[in-house]
Amino acid sequence: MADQTGFFGHPKGLSTLFFTEMWERFSYYGMKAILMLFMTTEVAQEGLGLENETAGAAYGLYAAGVYLLTLPGGWMADNILGQRKAIWYGGIFIMLGHLTLAIPGSTAIFFSGLCLIAIGTGLLKPNISTIVGDLYPEGGARRDAGFSIFYMGINLGSVLGQVIVPLLAENINWHLGFGAAALGMFLGLVQYRFTQKNLDDIGIVPKAKLDPSGEKSNNTVAIILAAALVGVIFLLQTLGIVDLTTAVGIRDTLGVVIVLITAFFFLYIFIGGGLNAEEKKRMGVVVLLFIGAAIFWAGFEQAPTTLTLFARDLTDRSVFGLFEIPSGSVQAINPTFIIIFAPLFGALWIKLAARNLNPSAPLKFAFGLILMALGFLVMVKAAEIATPENKVGLYWFVLTYFLHTAGELTLSPVGLSTMTKLAPAKLYGQVMGLWFVATALGNLIAGWYGGEFDAESLDQMPSLFMSVVWLGLGAGIVFLALSPIAKKWMGGVK
Repeated sequence: MADQTGFFGHPKGLSTLFFTEMWERFSYYGMKAILMLFMTTEVAQEGLGLENETAGAAYGLYAAGVYLLTLPGGWMADNILGQRKAIWYGGIFIMLGHLTLAIPGSTAIFFSGLCLIAIGTGLLKPNISTIVGDLYPEGGARRDAGFSIFYMGINLGSVLGQVIVPLLAENINWHLGFGAAALGMFLGLVQYRFTQKNLDDIGIVPKAKLDPSGEKSNNTVAIILAAALVGVIFLLQTLGIVDLTTAVGIRDTLGVVIVLITAFFFLYIFIGGGLNAEEKKRMGVVVLLFIGAAIFWAGFEQAPTTLTLFARDLTDRSVFGLFEIPSGSVQAINPTFIIIFAPLFGALWIKLAARNLNPSAPLKFAFGLILMALGFLVMVKAAEIATPENKVGLYWFVLTYFLHTAGELTLSPVGLSTMTKLAPAKLYGQVMGLWFVATALGNLIAGWYGGEFDAESLDQMPSLFMSVVWLGLGAGIVFLALSPIAKKWMGGVK
């Protein structure tokens, strides 16, 4: 077991994972900050020149694909590679993807780069979070605190990426920005390779080999369900219910696919997972948290879509008249707040737990969803007064991102930690992958909202944002009502 006193009173291995994730998030969020802008910029200005609806669909497909692939990424680690190798190979794919984006060329080359990044992130994301959980076998509030520190690394990388990459991309050259993202992932790989000793033997052996019970039946069920999924998609295409010939159609189809995959995965777990009654109840809570996370990210992940386009077209981004913030860098407000407030939230959970007052994960989800909704309520007002001639100030974004940050800290690191506690040991990586599938679905919906953004139809914008307010508030109220039952089903997991 790794040293328990090496990194701010936490295991030394947390520092390895902290900085690996920091550089990976530098590359991911730096590129993501300019992605929608690059796709909607005219060809004459070296962009792709896509319409908002097509660009929004393409963004949603990419962002959803990134997180959807965490499910097979978790399976690969659990059954074949182990978490350590999955992180390493995932980082290599990510770096190669950003290098591909840095090459000026056709739209096909650009989307090939996005595919490489999606594959790499699918391998890296669920498995690095799994190892963080493995550092705390005792569980409890200390694990929540460890995830909050880990979350600071995510957002430190996000701030750096969303400041540096848009500055290079919007002021010098788009592809130079993509190249900077590749450099960030390279630094993360170097750091990971030279500090792996901090992890001892954690993540080397695939978890299925540690607990192989039920493996054969699980694989049989998985094959049957995968074949059923392919058949359903083929039937939907034949009946004309889905359309695979356009970006918008593919996006809508992927939404159907994600819902079907999730349903089939839970069916696979409950039928062929070899779970006892207590484990099935805990997986029931996982289902609930999955739904809550998907709704939260549907609102929150509009930062790179509707909110960035609003910042570009309808926001005065000058700071005291001295300089103008790149539109992609406005998103950096959120991770900056994360860095400031994450330690406070981590300390808060420990203090509340010491007094037996720590809210359950479902109750924290309710708070997070409501805070996300309130952030969009601010944007409703901003949309009511903004015009291209009378742009709103950055303070609207500061208030919105403050509320979104509070919601994120209440929901996201707690969700990560709770998934590691609720997951059966032999399905650890796959359940972590499921957490990111919820993010995939949320990103897909966020891309749909981005496609609906139209700076020339300002009268529609308040209602667009208001629909997100009602979605978040409604879900938050439902979680408040269900939290006592969900807490009971968690069976003592805190």
